[in-house]
Amino acid sequence: MALTPGESDRLLLFTQSQLAWQRKERGLRLNVPEATAIIANAVCEFARDGLSLPDARDGAARVLTDHDVLPDVLAVLTEVRVEARFDDGTRLVIVRNPFGCAEQAPAAHGAVQAGVLITIVNEGATPIGITSHIHLAEVNPRLRLDRAAAYGNRLAIDTGSVVWLNPNESISLPMRAIGGDRIMVGNTGVIDGPLADAAVRDRALAMLRDCGYLDVVDGSQVGSIQRAESAVANLMGRLR
Repeated sequence: MALTPGESDRLLLFTQSQLAWQRKERGLRLNVPEATAIIANAVCEFARDGLSLPDARDGAARVLTDHDVLPDVLAVLTEVRVEARFDDGTRLVIVRNPFGCAEQAPAAHGAVQAGVLITIVNEGATPIGITSHIHLAEVNPRLRLDRAAAYGNRLAIDTGSVVWLNPNESISLPMRAIGGDRIMVGNTGVIDGPLADAAVRDRALAMLRDCGYLDVVDGSQVGSIQRAESAVANLMGRLR
């Protein structure tokens, strides 16, 4: 049976997890690779069961306790990262304090840093998460925000954090300029070049609005939920 690279990686993680569980059941305390495999596999299985990202993350943090691992593991393994396939797509999950800590960090909306505030409204029918690394101007088409103001910025929250907005929820969050060489590749694909290029910026914003990404321009709302529903498909067609 031919397997994709992702399927092969998933089977390898499952096998590592099963081996670690067998060793645990023999009374052995787990090392770093063994504990990592068990927690990462738990995230993937919770996602397969239909749990949300926060529920899968929090559930995986309760699979093992500090009594299940070698003493040095607690100092070394402070978080576990794994990409899991949820009902709405593949997401990076970060399990912090992975041995049964009652409180997960960051807090509900992530640990925020100083930055210019931007208001974001979820006009979709399901909760939507925004990660710390995504280019804000290109976030989910069902989120309404000032995409021109968001251009070239990301959320000013801890790396790996996710801010979740429930349907009809509005929140003001800090944003900061994307650093480094400021060359954006990927996401919706409307930029794929230097963020400082004015022509690239104008073309990208026009294309996003034309494809139904909900926006706010000079106080007036642009787009509609119906247009947002087909935004991704339309955008991909424009980029071919």
